[in-house]
Order: sequence, then C-alpha cells, then structure tokens
Amino acid sequence: MKKSVIISVAILIAMSLNSCGVTATSFNGSSETKLVLKEKNFHVVGQAYGEAKAVYVLGIGGLSKKALRANAIDELSRNVKLTGSQALANITIHTSVKMITPLYIEVVCDATANVIEFD
Repeated sequence: MKKSVIISVAILIAMSLNSCGVTATSFNGSSETKLVLKEKNFHVVGQAYGEAKAVYVLGIGGLSKKALRANAIDELSRNVKLTGSQALANITIHTSVKMITPLYIEVVCDATANVIEFD
C-alpha cells in the first residue's frame, strides 16, 4: 500500500514537471472605425504593435480578457507617435493561451494596426 502511494505521488510530480506545453490561439476580431475611406486620399506609413500578458498560477492571477485587450490597445497607442494627419486603421487583436502545466498558464494579447496618413 505504501509503495503504491509513493509511486502515485512520483508519477504526479513527474507529470507536472514535464516540459510539454499546450498552445491555443483565438482571433478576437477587429475594431471598427467610424471613418469611411471612400477615396484614395491616404497612404499607409507603417504598422503599430502593442502587447499585454497575464499569468495564472493555479487559476489565480492575471487580468480579465476585456482588460487584457484594453491594455494591448493602450500599449499600441503609446508605441506610435501620430502626427495631426495620421490615424490608426485596421486594429486587430490576437490572443494566445500557453499552458505550460495545468498549474501555470500564460495569456498573451497582441494588438496590431496600420498607421495611415491623409494627403
């Protein structure tokens, strides 16, 4: 009986310390702008990028999905220096979940956008 308990505990420890990981990704869509670009009066000058991370240990910690997306967009806005005739367009949010073990989960939210300049 004592041997089976020790073997069970050893197996559980070995399973929780292995280097296998699971990654899941999701596309959360893109935000819409109220500006309708009907004419070719703009050109794309570059791209902007923002990232936010959250770590969950034993399911505790991190941010809500909504707050994580908001932080990624906030960092995206801070990373780009817009002039008076520039704007962000096609903001896209991508979330990936990396489960290293069932005890440790990392969620990364990336936000990308095109920087456009009006002529």
